[in-house]
Amino acid sequence: MMKNTRLPIGLAVPALLWLASNNASAASAAHLPSVGGIPVDFLLFGLTLLGVALFHHHTLFVALSGAVTLVLYKLVFTGFTDGPGVAGLLAHLGHEWVILANLFCLLTGFALLSRHFEKSHLPVVLPKYLPDDWKGGFILLLLVFVLSGFLDNIAAALIGGAMAHQLFKAKVHIGFLAAIVVAANAGGAGSVVGDTTTTMMWLAGVSPLDVIEAYLPAVVATLIVSYFAARKQQAYSPIIKNAHQQTQIDGRRIGIVGLILVAAIATNLAVNLADPAAANHFPFIGVAVWLAILVSVPVRRPDWELLPESAKGTVFLLSLVLCASLMPVEKLPPASSATTLGLGFISSIFDNIPLTALALKQGGYDWGFLAYAVGFGGSMVWFGSSAGVALSNMYPEARSVGQWLKHGWMVAVAYLVGFWVLLIVLGWHPHSQHTLPLGTAAAVAH
Repeated sequence: MMKNTRLPIGLAVPALLWLASNNASAASAAHLPSVGGIPVDFLLFGLTLLGVALFHHHTLFVALSGAVTLVLYKLVFTGFTDGPGVAGLLAHLGHEWVILANLFCLLTGFALLSRHFEKSHLPVVLPKYLPDDWKGGFILLLLVFVLSGFLDNIAAALIGGAMAHQLFKAKVHIGFLAAIVVAANAGGAGSVVGDTTTTMMWLAGVSPLDVIEAYLPAVVATLIVSYFAARKQQAYSPIIKNAHQQTQIDGRRIGIVGLILVAAIATNLAVNLADPAAANHFPFIGVAVWLAILVSVPVRRPDWELLPESAKGTVFLLSLVLCASLMPVEKLPPASSATTLGLGFISSIFDNIPLTALALKQGGYDWGFLAYAVGFGGSMVWFGSSAGVALSNMYPEARSVGQWLKHGWMVAVAYLVGFWVLLIVLGWHPHSQHTLPLGTAAAVAH
């Protein structure tokens, strides 16, 4: 299919660019073309996300096609926030390139980091300390939660899946698989290095202190899901004890993992304390991560073979982020606790990366609420988060929405309980902006 469409697209794009540069003018938000009151921009974006949900084996092609379609639509019909035509597009990319470059470097770098952690043999040693009854599965899920706080949630989910494969003789209940995804997503919800969405918030200027409150509902929800899932798994396939007495932990790989994480956190802190505006002009954090990786090469060789597949997945996510940056956010419902609760349910169907990008562009959210909603909410359906998609590659039986909902019913219940706890205990405190330097006070609440 792709070979047959290259020639027509190659002829159409230059013609549309010429038309855009000569005839398009930036339309005001009040006069955006719409269907049924919904701007065409959102309809195109929604169709892209729907295509991602339906065509799991062609997500990169769908995302790239959606990004190209949106760009061409805005070039020809509406223009961009910064102006019409090609000049407006270039100006827009001038604002967005730093976060896109940072995300690319971080996501590809964290793929190498997670493999270092896996090859340290620590995941193999951990199971021998687990109890022999349902509490073993329960603690395993809590370990995934903790690991996700400093590893990518995809890596935490895969490590949890690998340990479950050993502990339960490869017979893992789909409800327990859902719980692994929950633990991975919830564990990263309050950490700016634990989930792509929170990393995006961090790169956009949200303080880690504003995100960390997401751990309150995340812990509550994880405990609920883990209890029911562990008991269900024990009844389905009891835990076995794997001692692995001869396994030796590779301390050097653990040290490399620590070096990479320290490089990312220390660089972000230093830049924001020295010159917060500089973070908007250069991808310092992503570069620091890759410098740490390269410095550690003589100690332990990274698995460079991971990069092609990791880069492919990263380009897919960045395409959706670019699409989200093109949305007219003034047409979104005002930010509120109810809107944030709804975003959690939406993220179970549509990717939470573009939802986060939209929210960051709009502003006015309580970022702890948003981090929990879009991070945890994607666990309700297997393709609602990258961790779920990754785990389903290891356990293909998980690719059933019906079975996931039937055996993972406690995920939606736990999400609501966690959200309610956060609302009651801390309350909704929206921020007027998100580009605040680290160490400063929170933005004035509305």
